[in-house]
Amino acid sequence: MGSAEENRIEDELSYPILLAEWVRAAAEEADPVHHLGPVPLRTPDSPVVSEVSKNLERTLTLVRKYKRQSILRRVVRITSATDFRKVSVLLDASIGDMWWLMGVLDTENNGTASGIFLSLPPIASNDPIISWVWSYIATVQMGQLTDRIEAANNLTSLARDNDRNKKITVEGGIPPLLKLLKESSSPEAQIAAANALFVLAIEQGRVRSIVDEMGVPIVVQVLGDSPMKVQIQVAKLVAAMAEHDPLAQEDFARENVIRPLVTLLSFEIFVEDSKTQLGKQNIHSIVQINKELEKFSSTGTNSRNYSYRPYAYSYSNLHMEGSSRGGNHRKERENEKPEVKIQLKINCAESLWLLAKGSVSNSRRITETKGLLCLAKLVEREQGELQYNCLMAIMEITAAAESNSDLRRAAFKTNLPAAKAVIDQLLRLIKELDSPTLQDPAIKSVGSLARTFPARETRVIGPLVKQLDNKDQEVAVEAAIALQKFACPDNFLCMDHSKSIIEFNGVPPLMRLLRCGDRAQLHGVVITKLWNKLGF
Repeated sequence: MGSAEENRIEDELSYPILLAEWVRAAAEEADPVHHLGPVPLRTPDSPVVSEVSKNLERTLTLVRKYKRQSILRRVVRITSATDFRKVSVLLDASIGDMWWLMGVLDTENNGTASGIFLSLPPIASNDPIISWVWSYIATVQMGQLTDRIEAANNLTSLARDNDRNKKITVEGGIPPLLKLLKESSSPEAQIAAANALFVLAIEQGRVRSIVDEMGVPIVVQVLGDSPMKVQIQVAKLVAAMAEHDPLAQEDFARENVIRPLVTLLSFEIFVEDSKTQLGKQNIHSIVQINKELEKFSSTGTNSRNYSYRPYAYSYSNLHMEGSSRGGNHRKERENEKPEVKIQLKINCAESLWLLAKGSVSNSRRITETKGLLCLAKLVEREQGELQYNCLMAIMEITAAAESNSDLRRAAFKTNLPAAKAVIDQLLRLIKELDSPTLQDPAIKSVGSLARTFPARETRVIGPLVKQLDNKDQEVAVEAAIALQKFACPDNFLCMDHSKSIIEFNGVPPLMRLLRCGDRAQLHGVVITKLWNKLGF
């Protein structure tokens, strides 16, 4: 146990020790109490110390009351033997609690706790789970590394059982779990800590507890410089915290978590592109590359110049920006199994999605990196959960752009490569897939970008009109909502877009929507009214 921890425990136990001394002195009628003044108010952190202190205060009050009375007052205001018996029972319970606490804090083997101490103190006689949680928290804080890992896993298991166990764990378990998360020498310890924190981070108040303990900088640091299996769990923790607490969203933004997430998400993507494009180089380009390589080798091994990598360099530069120490595990990442790499990308994409949700600032940060282009490429190449998470991230970013003109102009000009890649993939999903799960967010994204499309960009209108006839009514309604944004008077080009909708024969399916459910009718009526206003 470190000296700081010993000092903390000494400070916490000093008050009940002082109380016990006062009780003993008062009971012996040494009468120091008259000179001590009122008992100071203090609320110790530990529930055991708090309960022991409370029992000692009751005892001291009783002794004072008895000792200061005259014989006549004792007859009139009887302090019965029952009162003393009650206090005696409380003191016996406190002794048992302190024996339990000493067992938890037992220091052997060069100052570290040996094993996980599990027993039932009187304070927890009616609720043994409490003593288990307290023992596990103490072990995570002070035990040997293997015991700390086991205790963190046990806390995770208990917290999964019910909300009450989560609440008990949060009351004292966050600092030791964050301390364990920083154990860079043991990936197993970091995974155990991240799992425990993830189980706790499913409610705003508990997430706020992690934030208040300065957990966000620790999480970002570990995310940027850890083995891939650790990063998988930490990225999942980031997603959970961002989902449940807007303050955590803001804190993660301040700690620049976007950059390491984009770096991990883009791992190998731009390298693969560079290889593809490099394969298309003509003979002259290959000769030039060889000359550059010869020039580099002639400078000697101590040169700080980088080898000539025309496309891969942009990725490595992004990687270095993402984490100054991220290269420590680069080789390990390259040799990891494909399923591990995919799972990391899935969790990173989910984190970006939930960080961008309702946040213009985070959405802007993603577009300022290669995040938007990376998301578009993954939507194009991947399937399943990774594709879905990337698409949902795009949907949230486009929703933020709809509400913020500066972001819309900076990130979604149709001539920008990233914006073009995103729009191409959105239209592909709308036209080629028969999956409402993917079509809905794709249509919403296009609708959010309605103000960015010039009048000549009619390739967007056609697919949306076609989806008005989709057999899935939700898809049809989303298409109507998107078209409504094109035809809305707030859209500077509403006249041109409305003409395009009519030219693509959008009127008949809109009329059919009027005969469907309430939601479909509403949006069909809205578009019809807009056209009436516009003179169609």
